[in-house]
Amino acid sequence: MGLFDRLFGHAPVPGKDQGTFRTLTAYSPTFTAWNGRLYESELVRSAIDSRSRHISKLKVEVIGSAKPALRRRLNAAPNEFQTWSQFLYRLNTILDMKNTAFIVPVYGEFGEVTGIYPILTSRCALVQYNGEPWIRYEFDTGEKASIRVTEVGIMTKFQYSDDFFGDSNRALADTMALLNIQRQGVEEAVKNSATYRFMARLNNFTNAKDLAEERKRFSNENLKADSEAGGLLLFPNTYNDIRQIESKPYTVDADSLKLIQTNVFNYFGVNDKILQNIATGDEWASFYEGAIEPFALQFSEVVSRLIFSERERTAGNMVMATANRLQYMSNADKLNVSAQMADRGIMTINEIREIWNLAPVEGGDVRILRGEYKGADAQEVSNDETE
Repeated sequence: MGLFDRLFGHAPVPGKDQGTFRTLTAYSPTFTAWNGRLYESELVRSAIDSRSRHISKLKVEVIGSAKPALRRRLNAAPNEFQTWSQFLYRLNTILDMKNTAFIVPVYGEFGEVTGIYPILTSRCALVQYNGEPWIRYEFDTGEKASIRVTEVGIMTKFQYSDDFFGDSNRALADTMALLNIQRQGVEEAVKNSATYRFMARLNNFTNAKDLAEERKRFSNENLKADSEAGGLLLFPNTYNDIRQIESKPYTVDADSLKLIQTNVFNYFGVNDKILQNIATGDEWASFYEGAIEPFALQFSEVVSRLIFSERERTAGNMVMATANRLQYMSNADKLNVSAQMADRGIMTINEIREIWNLAPVEGGDVRILRGEYKGADAQEVSNDETE
């Protein structure tokens, strides 16, 4: 049994669909991968990788008492093929690339749900069957599958014109075109800087064939990289009006290039410090709140709805994706927070050790309190006893 069968083999197979599922907008509920080849750009790939790496560090916990077997599995890993960090990295990469990401159940040998998996599709459409909305998938391998909308988790970005799917990344097309032009300009500049280009007038050459042969001879003897001319050009007096042609390919200036990079960074919610891993404290906190926390919130809600019924969610069963933001403070800030939180009994010893990336210790799940800190009620009792 392959991965495709594990994901879709136990799903009920509908008959012929009854047309497109009608939504509130006139936009056709069809999702197709854009072939803009965004991921082939080094700058775009770096931006997406940076977001995905930080998102992969989120801690996923399944809370509650429902579905104990599935809960134990998910607390360990999302499925038997991936770790949570791998799952989250790929899920965000798909989401950033396509603005729509699908999470589907993984089925066991007896049809039971054993985990969840992010899938990469080439095309999908929202169709109707027996009055229910279904999603019909197509993959690059040519395989097709269908699944009820209620049995799949859908994460979106830039969702505007479609009731179910996010819009494409075509808004970035002009910036990508400029990046491509800049790359070609640099390539041509490098090539032309290592090439001699001349024009000259030859006397006593009236035959086109003779001109072509003379041009070829002169180039081979003087202008080839492996030529033995030693950098010295010698030519007979039949050459007149010899001039070197200087080609100056256009390249984007530094300010314009910075603007192009900023457009990409703004689009994916990153900056230079995040890409270069030098952001700390408030800088990383801002990145977390703007780029990671929205993902964590949507992921938690989508997966909770996917694996738990409405009654189970009402009873407090949920999936939570969290991060210890304090780990990204500077050492001085960490020290200050550790001291203040420990002295007042707000954090346990092991919680403080986690800030410093230290392993928990036995007996460390206790809170400590400095002697001069006492509750107001305890002070009043002490005064009454003195009287």
